[in-house]
Amino acid sequence: MVHFDAPDPDYPLPPINEIPDEDADKPKEAYKLTSTTLNGFPAIIFGAATFSRIYNETDHISGVTPLRAARLALRYGINVFDTSPFYGDSEIILGNALRALGHEFPRHSYTLVRVLMHKVGRYPTEFDYTPEAIESSIARSLRRLHTDYLDVVYLHDVEFVADEKLPRRGGNHVPALGEEREQYGLNENQEGETYTDKDHKILSAVKKLFELRDDRGVIKRVGISGFPLPTLLRLAILIQKRLGKPLDLVMSYCHLTLQNSTLEQFKSEFGPRAGVKQVVTASPIAMSLLRPSPLQAHPAPLEIRMAAMRAVQLSEEWDASGTGLPDLALQYTFARAREIGVPVAVGLSTLEEVHASVKAWHKVDVEGLATKEEWSARVKSVQDLFRDVQMLDYSWATP
Repeated sequence: MVHFDAPDPDYPLPPINEIPDEDADKPKEAYKLTSTTLNGFPAIIFGAATFSRIYNETDHISGVTPLRAARLALRYGINVFDTSPFYGDSEIILGNALRALGHEFPRHSYTLVRVLMHKVGRYPTEFDYTPEAIESSIARSLRRLHTDYLDVVYLHDVEFVADEKLPRRGGNHVPALGEEREQYGLNENQEGETYTDKDHKILSAVKKLFELRDDRGVIKRVGISGFPLPTLLRLAILIQKRLGKPLDLVMSYCHLTLQNSTLEQFKSEFGPRAGVKQVVTASPIAMSLLRPSPLQAHPAPLEIRMAAMRAVQLSEEWDASGTGLPDLALQYTFARAREIGVPVAVGLSTLEEVHASVKAWHKVDVEGLATKEEWSARVKSVQDLFRDVQMLDYSWATP
């Protein structure tokens, strides 16, 4: 059981004038973000799950590095932060950082363009989508983040609570848009159909979020997030049909990567069929799959993990430092996201990672990296490794 009134851990910060503000804390003017998507989002969203022990050591998250990374991001124009109660103490650390930066980036100055994103419903030990838990969770998040409203709230990882309605949990799900539409519950005559009480839990939770948005103003936009694209599309349609209102946003992760880019096929369905205003993608490195040292407990099948290891070895031919594959992966996601008009949530921990992300975006957006023959050849060579084992565009089963 989640105790929303339990005392929070303390992460004190020194006075702002005692926190280093050196050359590394300053943005490179040429790399500042200028373009946004249709709904005012910057190209890059700051994924703040990194402000937790899930991804970093206690010394890191309890020091001033998170504040310095957030400040540099804001100076670059990365003015969207994604956090969740599921991400350990991320909300507390991010909230403290933003409060300390209030003199340079006051809350009232970013109402329209800087969006504080939040996920609700999933907690470190359980899911709780009841309206009472959602309201208590949001009240706690407002306190932790030192604000009186949240610009975006997602219902987090909906596939764990809803009926997934998948004929197979792992595989390429693009046929859900065509010949297998009925098996996925995506036929036009199936729109608005619930399959189990699980779907009603989703509807009840989203109804509560709509109430907090429309009647009380503590939320500005409502969305859902999760992994399987057919499930997200089905639920988005269900919500519009049953509640009479569309979602503002939908977020999926690991579906616009070198290994799996099926979001490109699904993205165009969310607006016309469900009224969704903005689709967001996350995890361009595929939950660290496309790094030299991936997560040991990664949910991808062995064939995908082995192909990723071969891709790391291949990338050493053009970059012996070990950053060749993750750099290419980030550039690829930015290039495809730019093409289809979706912002990308990237986990950022350090000043170096913030600088590297905006540099990658600049290469894609300004320098036209995706048009260069050598870059395209590298992309193809990596994707061929997944294609050779029939795992290109394969979505693994949600663990």
